[in-house]
Amino acid sequence: MDITRRRKIALILNILVIAFAVIGTVLMLFPHSENEEFLTHGFGNLKYFTVLSNECCGIIAVVCLVCTLRGRRQPMLAKFLAAAAVGLTFLTIVAFLGPMYGFLRMFRGANFFFHLILPLTAMAEFVVYVEGPADAAEENGEEAAAAFSEVPFRWTLYSMIPVAVYGSVYLGNCLINGVGQWPHSNDFYGFMNWGLPIGLVIFGVIMLAIWGISCSLRGLRNAFRPRRKNLT
Repeated sequence: MDITRRRKIALILNILVIAFAVIGTVLMLFPHSENEEFLTHGFGNLKYFTVLSNECCGIIAVVCLVCTLRGRRQPMLAKFLAAAAVGLTFLTIVAFLGPMYGFLRMFRGANFFFHLILPLTAMAEFVVYVEGPADAAEENGEEAAAAFSEVPFRWTLYSMIPVAVYGSVYLGNCLINGVGQWPHSNDFYGFMNWGLPIGLVIFGVIMLAIWGISCSLRGLRNAFRPRRKNLT
């Protein structure tokens, strides 16, 4: 795939991420049904990592779009962290919450965008995006290849920081204020259903999961690095 086509695809995907974030937010704030899973009231939904990761991803997508329109480089580290975070949201739903609560509930209303469509789109956009001015890509293959930044390994470790902060606050709140009773439970993800030791194990697995996702994104992006034969 040539650079010009990749740029067009990445631009379209970036715009779709913004659109999905807006649609998901509207559906979250004005749900059609009070029975939708993991929807509380209004901005109270910001307590969920799934929502926070998608909102942050949407905001960063807006910043990236502005950078593109103004001919500036996009904030690649922020872009990477956002893609990894929504990737964790997708994996958590598929591997944990979906089997527990049912996939139809997890992909209903705003959750259809926040749990499925936006995460997949954001991860795909990160993999295909190519930096650098379009004229450099078309006129000078070596310059375009140099403009493509590979993801440093240390970034995969950085991706664990937001999850560690959120998880520490989540577990700390459960320990200090108690788990509580549903629907007003502080353990709204159900990680403490089997007690604190299992909750800590789940937290550890999640930390490994975000690292695995970020390593996968790094590997895919670096594997799809533009080659000279694709730049001419």
